[in-house]
Amino acid sequence: MRSFTAFISDRSIREVESETPVPTGKEVLLRTTHSGVCHSDIHARDGHFDLGSRGKLSLASRGMGDSLVMGHEVVGEVIAVGSEVTDRAVGERVLVYPWLGCGECVQCLRDAENSCATPRSIGVQLPGGYADHVLVPHEKYTLDIDGLDPAWAATLACSGVTSYSAINKILPLPADAPVAVIGAGGVGLSAIAILAALGHKNTIALDLNPANLTLAAENGATRTLQITTDSTAESVRKELGVKPEAIIDFVNNSQTATIGFDWLTKGGTMIQVGLFGGELVVPTTLLAMKMATIRGSFVGNLVELRALVELAKSGQLPRTAVGSGVLDADGVRDTLDALENRQISGRVVLEAR
Repeated sequence: MRSFTAFISDRSIREVESETPVPTGKEVLLRTTHSGVCHSDIHARDGHFDLGSRGKLSLASRGMGDSLVMGHEVVGEVIAVGSEVTDRAVGERVLVYPWLGCGECVQCLRDAENSCATPRSIGVQLPGGYADHVLVPHEKYTLDIDGLDPAWAATLACSGVTSYSAINKILPLPADAPVAVIGAGGVGLSAIAILAALGHKNTIALDLNPANLTLAAENGATRTLQITTDSTAESVRKELGVKPEAIIDFVNNSQTATIGFDWLTKGGTMIQVGLFGGELVVPTTLLAMKMATIRGSFVGNLVELRALVELAKSGQLPRTAVGSGVLDADGVRDTLDALENRQISGRVVLEAR
């Protein structure tokens, strides 16, 4: 098996050779056909997450070694199955649910593996889709995507289910209640499209990049606002004239989190999703007086991904922008560089050639 492995120590992407695994039991072996590129992979390449004044959270503390095969938005063709597999057959094309847990804790047993304290996610702790093959530990983590564009379907495993799960934490709301999406990159665009598919009619998109805002309007945003690094909640409120009932922050740095809290209406809900890093300092008196709910949301669970795939199959979900590239070491490296330098709007999915 040829795999494209990120070595965290020097930020490089290198090609390595390893044995192609043989599935046993409930395992399913895929030949990777499509693998999406996520901003989280930039943090993985850096080797840490920014915690503001608390320093850095090392990836080693999250169960990652000196090197890993990244790639957690995976579509592939089944090429072999374990002896206990009953619902998958060789030749099928499937989407992989990557956010696996230990399988034994309270969270895992209630189908919330993304909340597991000891994760073993594909493309994070386990080898992922920047490789020729992916070994999926259980057939239940493979989803039928018949009728869907496989490149777009790959994005549902992270940007799609992440935004879907965040939206589930603010709904139900009246269809005309103002909902703000901060950050209209790949994940934010998915949220805007999903809100539209669910019938929401008042979505406000904020972003630094005007190209992202153009895509946001095409995918269902009813209003857009280009912000700057100097923007504040007051400047945003003056420009838009509303206070949102809910805010989903897909950037979640010190500036956007502060804007979100200060801009949010009384009794509103703010969902913090992005991993760009920083911190939010909240006056305790204001938190009580605003009666605000601040909640974190990290990816999504298997039940949510299944529901999202069905929504996509229904034809109601707008297809967000998906760029393309080649699934090899150069493709991974160049796409991560472009993403880090804000040269990409939407999502890029690499395809095996």
